[in-house]
Amino acid sequence: MSRFTIGALAAEAGVKLETIRFYERVGVMPKPDRTDGGHRSYTEEHRKRLTFVRRARELGFSLDDVRALLHLSQPASLSCAEAENIATTHLAKVRAKLADLARLEGVLANTVERCGAHADPSCPLIEMLVGNEVDGHSM
Repeated sequence: MSRFTIGALAAEAGVKLETIRFYERVGVMPKPDRTDGGHRSYTEEHRKRLTFVRRARELGFSLDDVRALLHLSQPASLSCAEAENIATTHLAKVRAKLADLARLEGVLANTVERCGAHADPSCPLIEMLVGNEVDGHSM
């Protein structure tokens, strides 16, 4: 059975050492065995789980979602319908964020366009940040 140090596991999974320690603290990663010298000793199962967690986090899933997906990934618990529910809820959140970002992009683009290099002492961006409505646009 392959064993990994924390550094080797981090390199294999593409994460930082502190990420592994954090995932252990919050219970997403199981605590590894320790060598006689007290060093963490990880297995291939740790590597697979850490890769799963990293990929889920890269997709923006919360730690609670990751925990649920990890549970559902076990053969005895496998439920594509439950995993789909988690993913559908997350997709709705992503789409809402995209809509918010598109709205923000429009407001900022409009404000930057009005800033220009003019001699007017007022600045549309500063006015917007202060809370004044500029040309009918506000946040």
